[in-house]
Amino acid sequence: MPQSIDDLITRIKGLQEELEEELKKKREEFGFIIEEKRVRFAEEVARQQRRLKTGWVRYLVKARPLNILTAPLIYSGFVPFIILDIFLWIYQSICFPVYGIPKVKRSVYLVFDRQDLPYLNIIEKFNCFYCSYGNGLMAYGREIAARTEQYWCPIKHARRIKAAHERYPTFFEYGDSESYKKGLERLRKEYAEK
Repeated sequence: MPQSIDDLITRIKGLQEELEEELKKKREEFGFIIEEKRVRFAEEVARQQRRLKTGWVRYLVKARPLNILTAPLIYSGFVPFIILDIFLWIYQSICFPVYGIPKVKRSVYLVFDRQDLPYLNIIEKFNCFYCSYGNGLMAYGREIAARTEQYWCPIKHARRIKAAHERYPTFFEYGDSESYKKGLERLRKEYAEK
């Protein structure tokens, strides 16, 4: 990989670390800490947030009728999500050990912490659970697919792709057959967390 690309990747990682520090400061500003994966608000902050909570009946009464009518379609996504979740678990449980690919830790991608927000009612918390599950599941599946691609076909596309996964920058350049042949086995063993 050309040195300038390596430098860019290093700078991006540095910026991500800087972003994490700024987010930590923002958490303190909003009056919460994270203890053993649970969010804890300062009591005064929690009290202020509870005052902003809309009861679920009022929430439904004020909802747009089309939102209520389309909700069953949205929530019907639970069925394919659960099927996909089971498939991904089976897929990596069987295939990854065969190829020597480390398994993706599901709990890193599926994060459920919005139920700790005092200003959300039960419907809003359920909506947040659904979105956390759907988006977390897609991120979990994406990492499983990325590791599979890294093993079987770690070659960049000729055309730029939108929103490439985090493993993509380490792939071989399109048309670079020599690097591919020389480096494939090495890259198949490089699965450090990205």
